[in-house]
Amino acid sequence: MTLDELRASVRSGAEPPGLDPCLTALWNEARGDWKLAHEIVQEQSGEAAAWVHAYLHRKEGDLANARYWYGRASRPPASASHDAEWAEIAAALLQRG
Repeated sequence: MTLDELRASVRSGAEPPGLDPCLTALWNEARGDWKLAHEIVQEQSGEAAAWVHAYLHRKEGDLANARYWYGRASRPPASASHDAEWAEIAAALLQRG
């Protein structure tokens, strides 16, 4: 799946089958369900999940919590727009397979 295909699925509302949980969280957040996205990513571990978790808290406006999760993800806090960060994370997750 490409980033453009993922974005198209967000617009259509048809969640692609077989997305990994971190991509599923991003997909749900993009559809406006922050709570579900957070619940999904909270159940995951590893740096990818921490990065998504950081993004979610940054988007929420909880910057202190976001900074904590960026640290867990071994990433500096993002300064790009939320849309740009979403695309960066999604592209990285899609690339890793």
